[in-house]
This record gives sequence, structure tokens and C-alpha cells, in this order.
Amino acid sequence: MIPAKVQAVLDLHHLSPLEFEPGSTPTAELAAARIGVETARIAKSLLFKDKGGAYFMVVCPGDKRIPSSALKKVAGSKLSMTDAQETERVTGYRPGGVCPFALTGVEILLDRELGLYDLVYPAAGTDATGVPLTLDQLAAITGGRLVDFPVAE
Repeated sequence: MIPAKVQAVLDLHHLSPLEFEPGSTPTAELAAARIGVETARIAKSLLFKDKGGAYFMVVCPGDKRIPSSALKKVAGSKLSMTDAQETERVTGYRPGGVCPFALTGVEILLDRELGLYDLVYPAAGTDATGVPLTLDQLAAITGGRLVDFPVAE
């Protein structure tokens, strides 16, 4: 079941999530297979924290790895990925369903590369959902900052 705070965002923006059987879309690869798109169209959401305790959510193509040096350059300090418990505590979403909707106290960094696709699919707060939308819609809804992240070597 989609969390109420996510459903409220989707309703406000007239977005219709795709919903599947529980546990069917916990990774970008499985989500892509279930939705029927290439993995790059899955907008994976990863939570990071800097040494000062500030949180950053990176939303990027599902098949992309971003070098730590690029994260540091964008955030202004070294970032480390949060573990499952911290991710759930900060976002309210469990890994596999983490999404950039209805967050507070988290800066959202949207990889411009998502704009290569007419539609991308972030999760909707569960490991059995995807929300078809454009990068422009995602930026407008989340207030995320568009960033050019290079590909990891």
C-alpha cells in the first residue's frame, strides 16, 4: 500500500502510480523488468549523509553508478551512504521503496541524465510501485536540484 504522504503528493499532481505484487520491484533491475522498460528509466533514489549530518538524496538512472568525487563536488563535502535503518528513519521508506516524494530535511539532487527519457519511474514509497513522470515533473514536485553527474569509471 502506498504511504498516505506519497499518495497525497501523487493526487495533488494527478499522477497514477503503477502498483504490483508486494516485493516485486525492490531493485532497479527488477522494477525495469516488471514495468517493461530499460533499467536506465528507473529513477533510483539513494540517501547519503555528510559529516555534519546533512542528508542528500540522489535520484539517478537505475543503471548508473556515481563516483564519490562527483558527490563530494556537488554536495561540498564527502558523503556516505546511509544504512537501511537510517534511510527508513529519515525518509519513512524502506530500501526497495525509497522515493523522493514528501521528504523534509533532505536535499534532493536529480541527475540531469534522467531527462534523456520521456518518462522515468521512481518508486512510490513501496517495493511494488513505480510512478511514470518526466524529469521536469519530478523536479517541480520535489524541488530537487538538477545536477550533471559523470559516470563512474
